[in-house]
Amino acid sequence: MKVPSVGESVTEVTIAAWVKKDGDFVKMDEVICELESDKATFELPAEADGILRIIGKEGETLQIGAAICSIEPQGATTPKVETKVVEAAPVIETVSAPVSDQKVETLDIKVPTVGESITEVTIASWLKKTGDTVGLDEIICELESDKATFELPSPFAGVLTIKAEEGSVVPIGGVLAAVTIGGAAASSAPAPAAVVNSAPEAVASVGGTYADGHPSPAAAKVMSEKGLTAEQIQGSGVGGRITKDDALKATSVPVAAAPVIKAEVVSSVKAERGIRREKMSSLRKTIARRLVAVKNETAMLTTFNEVDMKPIMDLRKQYKDKFKDTHGVGLGFMSFFTKACSIALLEFPNVNAFIDGEEIVFNEFTDISIAVSAPRGLVVPVIRNAEKMSFAQIESEVMRLALKARDNKLTVDEMTGGTFTITNGGIFGSMLSTPIINAPQSAILGMHNIVERPVAINGAVEIRPIMYVALSYDHRTIDGKDSVGFLVRVKQLLEDPMRMLLQV
Repeated sequence: MKVPSVGESVTEVTIAAWVKKDGDFVKMDEVICELESDKATFELPAEADGILRIIGKEGETLQIGAAICSIEPQGATTPKVETKVVEAAPVIETVSAPVSDQKVETLDIKVPTVGESITEVTIASWLKKTGDTVGLDEIICELESDKATFELPSPFAGVLTIKAEEGSVVPIGGVLAAVTIGGAAASSAPAPAAVVNSAPEAVASVGGTYADGHPSPAAAKVMSEKGLTAEQIQGSGVGGRITKDDALKATSVPVAAAPVIKAEVVSSVKAERGIRREKMSSLRKTIARRLVAVKNETAMLTTFNEVDMKPIMDLRKQYKDKFKDTHGVGLGFMSFFTKACSIALLEFPNVNAFIDGEEIVFNEFTDISIAVSAPRGLVVPVIRNAEKMSFAQIESEVMRLALKARDNKLTVDEMTGGTFTITNGGIFGSMLSTPIINAPQSAILGMHNIVERPVAINGAVEIRPIMYVALSYDHRTIDGKDSVGFLVRVKQLLEDPMRMLLQV
């Protein structure tokens, strides 16, 4: 079984948890594990009946199309992965019929696809040498691209032959090494000293125990937060690997024991000045990569204006109770801004368009993305066809998407395909900002906090609730005239909400 495609922009997933264990009998369509992408969490069902053989470990990040597990038909005689590795160890003692009967096969290890825009990688270091016996999924080298460094596990168990040296640049699909599988190959390979001295010990060291006592990435994060070490936890995963569940169940050590590592790093610094490192989540890495790409690939500018919020606040004060009794949802500011933007987008189609190669694609509908701060990070669910929705429908959809975001239940479809984005930094106290475009869209509206300020109204100074609004836009698609005109139109609609109802 391979990692399925879960969305056009998703290139990798992380194994959040295995619902079934290695060796369990599973039925077709039975959920066997939970996968997590940078956008959503989803379940993976079994593709057939049989015995489950786990390849990807909990917390491991896999590319789309990578092997995640295999299912052996019930009653099949296919040997387990561990059996292949164990047979390779005691060859020193027995170089006779049982080994020579095995078929010898040499399989290439190639550079996997690590991202749609990455064409080559550099070999940072080899963790194994030519002639070493490696187990299935054992880390053999570290690869480095222009975007990230990652480890390469062996897709086969056998004897390793390195074909590309450290520091070499290898294209995607290029051959890095080869693994020889079979008894004859194992007998001809150089054997470690431990195999000669003690066969049982050699079997234990080669039979997959590289995972014994090692935490998965998810478990390592929990252990770091709780101040635990690998020696304090008994791993229940495959090969003795420490899973996230093992780390969660383990008892924390006293706080005083935690700063030991910090003291080794900087012995002259007090314990309270320690540092803490956390591996970036897939979502955070994706956000970072996309934001840098937007800054580098768009001609982004920001224009500002201010909105007198008194008319909207008076309207809400007058009708909010009746609105909630009638529709079952509260009347918030987001429905006013969403409706105003959907009307203005249809009047300024350039703001609702995006660049695709050498063409500009104009959307004749308004799918408004709403930036939401969720536990896993920033997510942007989409309100579809906002131009056709009433205030009550928009409020209901905002509530539904916000609750799903809070519970990490948003699907990929609910977060893709928006034509324009609204982000509200005002809820955190922001007075003014320059929001960054949500690619491939061409513009984003930033809302800010509402502050009472003195303004001139009909020649007299009055105190009014004022909000600054910012429109960041891609100048390749949107000229200054359209960007300013769009924001002024939004301002008109918000300061006179009856315009939205009467469509004038």
